[in-house]
Amino acid sequence: MLQEIIIPDFENSAGSLQKIHVFYRIFGREAGTAPVVLVNHALTGNANVTGENGWWQDIIGPGRCIDTNKFTILSINVPGNGASGNSEHLLHNYTEFTLDDIACIFSQVLDKLKINNLFAAIGGSIGGALAWHLAVLRPNLIQNLIPIATDLKATDWVLGQCKVQDQILNNSADPIHDARMHAMTFYRTPASFSAKFRRKRNELNFQFEVANWLSYHGRKLEGRFELAAYKLMNHLLTTIDISGGNGEPSAAAKKISGNIQLIGVDSDLFFLPEEIRETYKELSAVKENVSYHEIKSIHGHDAFLIEYEQLSQILEPIFNIDTTTNEKDQHSSVWNR
Repeated sequence: MLQEIIIPDFENSAGSLQKIHVFYRIFGREAGTAPVVLVNHALTGNANVTGENGWWQDIIGPGRCIDTNKFTILSINVPGNGASGNSEHLLHNYTEFTLDDIACIFSQVLDKLKINNLFAAIGGSIGGALAWHLAVLRPNLIQNLIPIATDLKATDWVLGQCKVQDQILNNSADPIHDARMHAMTFYRTPASFSAKFRRKRNELNFQFEVANWLSYHGRKLEGRFELAAYKLMNHLLTTIDISGGNGEPSAAAKKISGNIQLIGVDSDLFFLPEEIRETYKELSAVKENVSYHEIKSIHGHDAFLIEYEQLSQILEPIFNIDTTTNEKDQHSSVWNR
C-alpha cells in the first residue's frame, strides 16, 4: 500500500520553501522486527519494487536474494516523480532541486518512520547515486551501501547526454516519446541491438524492428510518465556529486563508515565501468571496506534490470544473514528496536 508523509516547509538548495508530498511502500517484515533495506528506484521507476508488478521482483521477494521473509523493504518515491497520480505533487520548479535535496527529504522520512539504521541502501543508476548522497549526509546510517551502474559524480559524458535529453524534453513536439527513444540508445549497446534485431523488418509496416521497438518504448513511457517528472529526474542526474561541488568526491566518501559494494556493468555506455573502477581504486587507498563487482552483459546500463542471476550471485553474500542470531541481541545495530 502506498503511504504518504508530508514535509510542510522543505527548503531546497535554491532557498525556496514548499510543501513536499512523499510516498513510500513497505514490503516484507514489519518495521522494527527485521533489518531494513532501502531500495531506491531509477529514473522512470517507482516504489513498487516487488510483488506482481514489482520492477525488481526477481531480486526482492519471498526466498529471493533480498528475502522479504528476513528483511523489511522500504522504497520511497522521489518526490515529483508522478507516482502518486496527483499532478499537484509534481515539482515544476525542478531546477531548484538537487540530489542532495532528495537525500535530505529521504533522511527526514527515515526520521519520521523512526528508522535510524539501514542494513543496506541499494539502487541502480540515479537510485544508486541517491544512496551515495544519503550515505554522505548520514555517514553512520548505512551498513552496506550498494550503488549499481552509477558513480559518486556525474561525468562530462553523463552531463552531455542529460543536456541532449533536456533539449528534447523542452523543444520536441512529442517530448516524452522522443526523449525516451534517445535514452534507450545509451541505456543499451550496439551488441545488444544487433543480438535482438538482426536488421529484421516488421512484416506489417516494413519498418526496421529496432525503429518499432524504440517507438514502442517511447509510447509506453508516455502513457505512464508525466513530462514534469521526466524533466525533474533528468535534471537530478546532472547534480550527482557527493562532494557538493566543494572538493573531491572520494574525500567525501571516505567519511562513510559502512561497507561500500560498488557494482558496475562491463558494457555500460552511460556510467562507464572504467569510471567506477577508478572510484574503487581511489576509495580502496583510503578505506578498507570497499569492494568492486562487475556484471558481464551485452545489454549495457540496463543490465541491472536484466541480468538478475548475476546480480543475485553478487548480492547473495551480503544479504545471506542469520536474522535469528541478530534477534537475540536487543542492542544490535542491525535494526531499530
